[in-house]
Amino acid sequence: MTLTVRRRAIASVAAAALVAGGAAGFGLSEAMTPAYAQALPKTPIEAPEHPPGSFASVVDKVKPGVVAVKVRLDDSASDDDDDSSGGPNMQQVPPQLREFFKRFGQGGPGGRGMPQRGGVGSGFIISADGYVVTNNHVVDKAKTVQVTLDDNRTLDAKVIGKDAKTDIALLKISESGSYPYVQFGKGAPRVGDWVAAIGNPFGLGGTVTAGIVSARGRDIGAGPYDDFLQIDAPINKGNSGGPTFNVNGEVVGVNTAIASPSGGSVGLAFAIPAETVQTVVEQLRTDGKVVRGYLGVQVQPVTKDIADGLGLDKAKGALIDHAESGTPAAKAGLKSGDVIESVNGAPVNDARDLSRRIAGLKPGTEVKLAYLRGGKPDVATVELGTLPGDGKVASRSESSSSGQARLGLSLAPASEIGLGDEGVAVMDVDPTGPAASKGISQGDVILDVGGTSVTKPSEVQAQIRAAESNGRKAVLMRVKSAKGQIRFVAVPLTKEG
Repeated sequence: MTLTVRRRAIASVAAAALVAGGAAGFGLSEAMTPAYAQALPKTPIEAPEHPPGSFASVVDKVKPGVVAVKVRLDDSASDDDDDSSGGPNMQQVPPQLREFFKRFGQGGPGGRGMPQRGGVGSGFIISADGYVVTNNHVVDKAKTVQVTLDDNRTLDAKVIGKDAKTDIALLKISESGSYPYVQFGKGAPRVGDWVAAIGNPFGLGGTVTAGIVSARGRDIGAGPYDDFLQIDAPINKGNSGGPTFNVNGEVVGVNTAIASPSGGSVGLAFAIPAETVQTVVEQLRTDGKVVRGYLGVQVQPVTKDIADGLGLDKAKGALIDHAESGTPAAKAGLKSGDVIESVNGAPVNDARDLSRRIAGLKPGTEVKLAYLRGGKPDVATVELGTLPGDGKVASRSESSSSGQARLGLSLAPASEIGLGDEGVAVMDVDPTGPAASKGISQGDVILDVGGTSVTKPSEVQAQIRAAESNGRKAVLMRVKSAKGQIRFVAVPLTKEG
């Protein structure tokens, strides 16, 4: 009954509006115009350009440049190793999100049920001579790699270089020839832009899905430089490493992660922005590894409370907790309490933003940092150093038999970087390594290994060797976190090779 009355009321209002409109058409006074019309803007909002009615033309153009990637894993990838493919370590993801964020493609957390001795992913060709971009976690620990082209040819490929921090890998098709390739976009997409993803979900090559960019700058806890595009194009296992295209057929991102409680698409996928990919690929192509700039500061975001306490107008920038002695930042005069506001004129939003900007620059680069000290602005010119451990962890193509490398750690004496006189500092962690799987992270200090105090990386290595000679499957470490909490951690010993 209520529904019927409401429909009649609506009909009455519509009829009244029609009469009013008709009366106005015969020249009656403007006073007869319905009152609600006065609230409308004088200039209506113009509709944007009509979105493409079909992605068919774009797909026809770019699909030949997309490949399926098939790998055979080496013997170090154990059957019960969820991180065998190099996906982000779930121990580093906040507990409430560990079951939510799932890697897809050839493995990683959420890859259970997929063959552990081989797997599939996606990739795309970026040059006529056959360079291919994919995810690090697709080809990490691969013994052999093959790519299947759109014309169904399957060709061998070799890994040129890998970067675990951004989850990017560069391959090269072994057979010489001229291959169709795609290009990167020249600008970042906007939220709301149409995109299409092409890849190899569940081994079904050449699959196209479409959606929009639903958010930018997402940090999902997958790595230290998270800056993902969030898209709602359906993405599933096997899409890892595949491209996301804009309506012009340009690559704007590399699909790398999904948010799903089940492992299947629920409309949230994450892609590495093209700008990041290009920077990493350039170094992998020329050097086979990625080396990042280094300031030597520990920073935290400027919260509203901190901004109020410092007398700042906005809660933006990166607050320096500590400038390590002898580092580029310390040499340039930066101190604890300084708030870095910009890098070479580009505003710094928070601590993570600063880390990404510095990491995107090469060692030796001279940068101008605008900062506040005691509320007063100043500028420091800093020549960036080399991030400790870069080149050892970032490029797994450089093998090492040292104990610390096998655990996925880059270490330095804690005394040398201002973290106290005891222990060995963790400078960097390979997110695919055994140490990361047990929650050891950058900034931790290893106090003793196997019950023996350590102050040098060589002493850590010696204790690892001793544990191995005693037939141990794990080495026990006492570790102090960056927050001062001390705990024991048993790190599994992987096979040397």
